[in-house]
Amino acid sequence: MESLATKLAPRDTEIRAWEVASTFEARHILCTTQGRGQNAAQYIESNLEVHIGCWFIDQYPYHKAVDFHSEHTTTKVRSRLKLYCSADPEEQKVELAILPLLTHGEAELSRDMLQLMVQRLTIGGRLVASVDNVRDRWLHDQMRELFPKVTVHTFADAIVYSAVKQNELKKVRNFQCEFAFRDREQLIYAISRPGVFSHRHIDPGARQLIDAIDIGPKTRVIDIGCGAGTVALALATRDATTYVHAVDGNARAVQCTELGAARNQLTNIVTELNSRGTKATKGSFDLAVANPPYFADFRIAEHFINTAKEALKPGGQLLLVTKQPQWYEEYLPDRWDDVDIWPSKKYHLVAGVRT
Repeated sequence: MESLATKLAPRDTEIRAWEVASTFEARHILCTTQGRGQNAAQYIESNLEVHIGCWFIDQYPYHKAVDFHSEHTTTKVRSRLKLYCSADPEEQKVELAILPLLTHGEAELSRDMLQLMVQRLTIGGRLVASVDNVRDRWLHDQMRELFPKVTVHTFADAIVYSAVKQNELKKVRNFQCEFAFRDREQLIYAISRPGVFSHRHIDPGARQLIDAIDIGPKTRVIDIGCGAGTVALALATRDATTYVHAVDGNARAVQCTELGAARNQLTNIVTELNSRGTKATKGSFDLAVANPPYFADFRIAEHFINTAKEALKPGGQLLLVTKQPQWYEEYLPDRWDDVDIWPSKKYHLVAGVRT
């Protein structure tokens, strides 16, 4: 029978982490994955008494993992492998936590996740963390700040660290931050966390987008890929009759937008965690705004645009910001009316009208 690993090979750092983790006994395990959680499923196949929670912050890889296991794993394994997407891991205590990391990952997010893993461990529980850098020092230093003793497991393609939790953390760092920005002389406060786009400051592209938007009373706006919610907060602050629907596939982004709305005492923002579009009523919005990322060969930009088209009323307007206008110049004119693209400092603004 074809193994899970050969159906979709996990990264070396994750393989090595599970190799080390499998030498320890545990009934309840918390893990993250750089792939689909294949190693967690394989572990359950040979340890049917174990329960594993596999935590995702982003809904896109979460859905990919759910789809993968629906096709390739047995019902018995799926009953003991809980895949979930949330801003933080569940509060349940575990005896073993497994965190595979990548060299080029976000450092502050890695620190945050390491601390969260330690907090979820029982006293005597173990954390196994790995990285795909055989010359690593950074992760080793982070582990030594959290544990009095760290064991190093060296492989040709990764380094794995394991440590036993002896006491609760005396000092817990708060990686969440609040920052302020202005929109038309109104001071607005935003909340952000590691893993959320433009953590700790307003993105310059979002600033250009906010400055370009002019809305009237009772405008219905959908903010696609809301991030920490800076655009949504600005528009909701301008007029209490404006309705803003902020959607993102990142659970922390949605959480930060909600926290920002509460911080600014705004009741006209509704959030939605959704990486596949939106469940909002189709054809019900006057304006769709977006600040699409530049990776994935414009796949995400195309997804944002298609989501906007479904959400907008006929005659509704799309407005987005980009540093790479060429793709939009080719893609939009055949699909949208009145397409207009113009420079705004180091960015370009892109507008179109739904047919």
